[in-house]
Amino acid sequence: MSEGDKSGKLAIIMRGLPGSGKSHWVEQFILTQTPNDAIALRQRGIFSTDALFIEDGEYRFNVRKLSQYHQQNLTFFIQALSRNEPIVICDNTNMAHWEFMAYEAAAKALGYQVRIVLIGNPTDSAHQELCARRNRHGVPIAQIRSMAAQFQAF
Repeated sequence: MSEGDKSGKLAIIMRGLPGSGKSHWVEQFILTQTPNDAIALRQRGIFSTDALFIEDGEYRFNVRKLSQYHQQNLTFFIQALSRNEPIVICDNTNMAHWEFMAYEAAAKALGYQVRIVLIGNPTDSAHQELCARRNRHGVPIAQIRSMAAQFQAF
C-alpha cells in the first residue's frame, strides 16, 4: 500500500476488453503482496462477474443470467468492503462509467482509496484484434468491437 493511501484500504476497479490482460494484471499485482495477503486477496478480495458463469470448472456464458450475476458480483464486492478487506478488486470489463460507478461509490463511502486501472486502449483496432485472439471466453471480434464502442474515457 502506498504512503498516499490514508485509510490503508484499497479498491481496484479494472477496465478493459476481454483478453486485454486485466486478470494477468491482477495476478501480477497479487505477486507484490505478502504470501498471507495474497492468499486472503485470492480467497476474499477479487470479484468478477465472469467467475459466476463457471460451472463444474467450465465457463458457460448465459445472457439470461448476466444482469443477475452483475448484481450478485456487486453485492459480493460490497460485502468484502463491509468486512474491511484491505484490498478489494472488481475484475470486470467496465467499458462505460455506469458499469462501475456503484463499485466506486460504495468503496469511497466505506473509506477506501479507489484506483481505476485501464488495460490497453479499447478504441484501438489493433488492440481489439489482439483481444479477440487471446480472450479466454471465445468472445468474437464483432462483440469486442461492439463493447469497445461503449468505452467511455474520463
